[in-house]
Amino acid sequence: MTDGTTFRMTASEYLLLPETTQPMELLDGEVIMSPAPIPEHQTAVGNTYLLISGTVKERGGRAFFAPLDVRLDDLNVVQPDVMYLAPDTRCIVGEKYLIGAPDLIVEVLSPGSIKTDKRDKFRLYERFGVREYWLVSPRDQLVEVWLLTDQRFVLLNPYGVGETFESPLLGSVDASALFA
Repeated sequence: MTDGTTFRMTASEYLLLPETTQPMELLDGEVIMSPAPIPEHQTAVGNTYLLISGTVKERGGRAFFAPLDVRLDDLNVVQPDVMYLAPDTRCIVGEKYLIGAPDLIVEVLSPGSIKTDKRDKFRLYERFGVREYWLVSPRDQLVEVWLLTDQRFVLLNPYGVGETFESPLLGSVDASALFA
């Protein structure tokens, strides 16, 4: 998602807005509206969702993709590109949105979202206890895998086409599947 028009409100006010397909998030009380993602971004989102949803059949849990609101607190409502809720999750699936941090969040980088995804959301997801955070770069065909250890994200490694990594939540992951 890219940076765009902004204004301020609380999560309670934000979640009363009418349903829309306009990409929007609330970060530290600031509403950020963005243009629709580019095809390269959506291809990576679709591939990632298919990979994770396939794992759900084996391991249980639930997978979701944007747009879906995730209420972290009264100043932060995000719409991660892809989310996974493990069978033992503390994230609650509400009627209209998720409440609390998903166990795995994937953000697919777009030229306008790099700063937000790598800095602002990184810190936010770390603070709220997201267990795994993947930053997928379609242009570089790399995925950075971050694991929450002692309340801090630690980089497992960046992985590219032809490489696999071990996700504590999902098991063995072939990075190539994200960029097919």
